[in-house]
Amino acid sequence: MALIYLSLGSNIERRRHIGAALDALAENFGELEISSVYESESVGFEGDSFYNLVVGIRSELGVGQISRILKGIEDSNGRDRSAPKFGSRSLDIDILTLDKTVGELDGISLPRDEVLKNAFVLLPLAELAPQSLHPVTENSYAQHWQDYDKNKQKLWPVSFIWRGLDITKAN
Repeated sequence: MALIYLSLGSNIERRRHIGAALDALAENFGELEISSVYESESVGFEGDSFYNLVVGIRSELGVGQISRILKGIEDSNGRDRSAPKFGSRSLDIDILTLDKTVGELDGISLPRDEVLKNAFVLLPLAELAPQSLHPVTENSYAQHWQDYDKNKQKLWPVSFIWRGLDITKAN
């Protein structure tokens, strides 16, 4: 079974949509590895702050099949596919990595370039899988976070209760 890391984000009814996404991911993929939830300012547009986190799932499905499931989860949470690329979202779920895969599978580039560009992806991934290696750079996510310019993007942990547990580790 492949280990797949996903990035989740929402800036519309954030708690409701992130909670619903976690429920749907657990229903479709079983046990989840979940990072803390971070709040971050919107990037690329003026808008409400986002809640972001990274989730690890295991699956034998192909990337295309996983992507269709994720799009279905987004759609069931009111995702407006006609909205601008950089704009508010009820729910955004992106495949970040699939094991050590490098390249394009079913139209999806792996690893996703946002892993090293955006603090709201890199920090939760470094928290969840600090010693795992980025498949291209072969540096750990913890090392990438250590080297990241922390002044580039602001984010902070927020308490988030899912299924009775506060999943945020760094309050």
